Amino acid sequence: MNNLVTRAKELLTNNTVQVFIGYEAGPTGLARPAFITSAEKADKLIYDERCVQNLAVYLTKHEVKKLGKAAIVATLPVMRSIMMLISEQQVNPENLVVVGISSDAKLLDIADIKVMEGIIEKSDLNNPPKYRELLAELNNMTPAEKFTYWQNELSKCVKCYACRQACPMCYCTRCTVEVNQPQWIPVQANTHGNMEWHILRAMHLAGRCVSCGECGRACPVGIPCHLLTMHLTDQVYNYFKVHAGTSDKMSSVMSTYEPNDKESFII
Repeated sequence: MNNLVTRAKELLTNNTVQVFIGYEAGPTGLARPAFITSAEKADKLIYDERCVQNLAVYLTKHEVKKLGKAAIVATLPVMRSIMMLISEQQVNPENLVVVGISSDAKLLDIADIKVMEGIIEKSDLNNPPKYRELLAELNNMTPAEKFTYWQNELSKCVKCYACRQACPMCYCTRCTVEVNQPQWIPVQANTHGNMEWHILRAMHLAGRCVSCGECGRACPVGIPCHLLTMHLTDQVYNYFKVHAGTSDKMSSVMSTYEPNDKESFII
């Protein structure tokens, strides 16, 4: 993608940014994140159907922050993740240049956060079409069938926490699973402990998940854990008409209460 390379070289040559976060081809041909710190290295940047990782996950990493002001290649999920991170005061917009990518792989002119907000508002913010059928099938199950389904799926979990590491919104420096005084979540991988972990994580992402699907894609044993957070994404919109990542001033759905909130979830 020549325009992307040109843009990266321009930003780095002018010292507008000190690092350009994008994609490059790895040794096996798969796309991987690239952290370009000089214009001479920008030619390795690519963008095609292989580039699926949510690069916003790196914006909260100390190793990346210390490189200086960053530019980042941003598809819709990345833009929404950035909005969430700004609203939660994890990213300073003044230290970031967003290089937007449209759904048809064209560069978007994003001068500031308000422009990005406008692009997001005009986009389809529902769960990706490829997952909607699976979510509908799960919703048609009885509570007992759902419990059996998730018990079987989550019993495969080996507690590697790849789902957590791939998620831009899992940025806590110390996760609940690493707290042992008291021990909130069992260390060992077993069905009950696994369910505790995944339910806890899903609840922490309620109203914050941007439906990028990275958690499920990262899982080495193929657990569709993204369907848990995407289900809550649907529920949050159904009850509160809120989509995550639409503003840099998002309120927390789980701790904000309005007199007109629906109460039909109370049994």
